[in-house]
Amino acid sequence: MHPDVAKLVEAGRIPKPVGERLTQLSPGNFCVHKSWGAGKVVDWDLPSKKVVIDFERSAAQTMELQFAFQKTEWIPAEDFRAKKVEQLEELRALAKKDPVELIVHLLDSHGGTMTGDALEKELSGAVIAPDDFKKWWESAKKALRESRRVVVPQKRTEALVLRGGDRTPAQQLVADFEAARDLKGMIKALEAIASDIGAFANDQDALRQLLTDIDEAARKSSRVQLGLSLQLLAARDEVVGTAKALELDPSAVRISDLLQTVDAQKLAEEVGPLPSNRQRAIFEAYPAAFGNEWVDRIVQVFDRVGARGVTEIARILVEKKELLALGRHLRSAIARRALGPDALIWICRERNGSAIEVFSPEVGASILNLLENDHLSDGPRKTSRLQTLLTEDKQLLGDLVSLMDINEARNFARRMLECPVFADLEKKSLMARVIKAKPDTAELVSGESKKREEDLLVSWDSLERKKAELDDIIRVRIPQNTKDISIAREYGDLRENFEYKSAKDYQKFLGNRKAELQKEISRARGTDFKGSDASAVNIGTVVTFTDGNGKEVVYSVLGAWDSDPEKSYLSYLSELGASFLGLKPGDTVEARDLTTDEKQTLTVRSIAAFNP
Repeated sequence: MHPDVAKLVEAGRIPKPVGERLTQLSPGNFCVHKSWGAGKVVDWDLPSKKVVIDFERSAAQTMELQFAFQKTEWIPAEDFRAKKVEQLEELRALAKKDPVELIVHLLDSHGGTMTGDALEKELSGAVIAPDDFKKWWESAKKALRESRRVVVPQKRTEALVLRGGDRTPAQQLVADFEAARDLKGMIKALEAIASDIGAFANDQDALRQLLTDIDEAARKSSRVQLGLSLQLLAARDEVVGTAKALELDPSAVRISDLLQTVDAQKLAEEVGPLPSNRQRAIFEAYPAAFGNEWVDRIVQVFDRVGARGVTEIARILVEKKELLALGRHLRSAIARRALGPDALIWICRERNGSAIEVFSPEVGASILNLLENDHLSDGPRKTSRLQTLLTEDKQLLGDLVSLMDINEARNFARRMLECPVFADLEKKSLMARVIKAKPDTAELVSGESKKREEDLLVSWDSLERKKAELDDIIRVRIPQNTKDISIAREYGDLRENFEYKSAKDYQKFLGNRKAELQKEISRARGTDFKGSDASAVNIGTVVTFTDGNGKEVVYSVLGAWDSDPEKSYLSYLSELGASFLGLKPGDTVEARDLTTDEKQTLTVRSIAAFNP
């Protein structure tokens, strides 16, 4: 303890723990500040409770002792950060002469572990010139792996780990695996083993014991943690593949064994979040799992597994020359409007390649259908990437429309103009691409389309529901959300405050929904549908069709917000409702069954005014 501080403790003026902490801030000692970096205490004035510290990023800072107590942390003189303050040139020389020793020293000063990003922040600019760092780091990583004194991960965001003690590198890697408390820890340890498999050149027995432990962990966890169990087995197989003398026991659990125990939906949910390389290893096990049925099985997962999975499955099917089976599945799913956004994105991106046989006008209708349904549903949006692709890929709309006849193009363009997902400027931009491909659609941006934009025909009941929702948002949900934000703000650091982020996200949703409702209500014109013209299918008419088997099918074409599949009520803005408008008795039309979503040919038998 510093002599001056010891006197204060002996006199009973400060407690001993305070004296020990105060001694750490005595002149000549080192400390670290979160913003200013490492520093050396150059002077203090105990009576006035002041301390002067030279920081690496802010020299000669005079601080209140209490503030210094709270905002700084003591570090020993041999700490790497302390040496940056007083022995910077020595560190620079060491970086050139022995980068491994420099990094070992740095890791040792940070508890033995540090991410690549944190390491660069500590070295670049001070010890190593920023322009030279990338080249230096690549050379240093190679030297680190050869020395085996440090575990160097493949990913930049993962931590480097200093190996210590008397263990060999192989023993340390095995110890890391054995110390893992869960599957995630085991997977991370296996990845480190795979990246440093040379350490086991003379110690294959240690790896063989690991295989037994992995097998047991995968079997126990597969029911409740299927995704991680599959990832563990994929990491194990990577180790076995890189260790030439290592083979799996015939009784060991394989990825293919676990695939046989789960349905497509469950598998997609578990595998979707995994990294691409792990997903590929899992999908490559399908032939072993399902034999001749593997293609039929894997395509069931295709449109459920997320963007990474879609890409990997498609690559495997291309390599195995099974693309025709994928095409059949996709065409069927598109016809049923059952394809998800990730699969549609893949089709659009591969429209001139692997998906050329699938890319059709139906893809455009499926895209708009997904965007509209997602817009109307509660919860987070699932089609943002799909919408972004449609707007940013300048050729996509033109390629779609060029496959349509003029009537299909007009219907598609009309539906796009009425889609609530797109802003007005966005619609103009998209429509310009459609017109470029099909000039005859230009009439849709004339006065007729403007009138359709201004007037929205709705039933009185649906209009009242919209007004009630708007009133609830303004009078109840927005005020409550404001209170929730205020309460959440008091929970602490906003950067890691989940409640605050959730409340702010909900605030954004409410604001957007309020503006949307206000716009829709301002355009709405209420009606009871009395006196509707029944000479042809119009808004407010009931249409009786006969299908190909002579069975009667009845639909009511009503207002913009009146869709009700259970009652066969259609909005005149919906794809089906819009296709009926203008039909007369005897006319035929291709339509989708609301229950099965299958295409059918309908013939208009009679038309009557809707009677509410």
